[in-house]
Amino acid sequence: MMADLDCIDLVELTTDYFEGRLSPDNAARLEAHLTECDGCTEFVRQMHVTQDALGRIDAEVVPAAGRERLLAAFRAWKAGS
Repeated sequence: MMADLDCIDLVELTTDYFEGRLSPDNAARLEAHLTECDGCTEFVRQMHVTQDALGRIDAEVVPAAGRERLLAAFRAWKAGS
């Protein structure tokens, strides 16, 4: 039996889910969680709306310096800085 997915795990897996990069087991766990969690269902809905509104930007068109600054900011945020 697959382990339940908690809300924090779902948030971390959302991008991979949208891009079809999750294993079938993890995609099923995420989808099962969505059937039981209104908060995560709303989060995923909002992410879809944001994605639709902003479109997609290919990594290749983002200048390397800007990409590195953005990645550094996310790393610092995740580390709690």
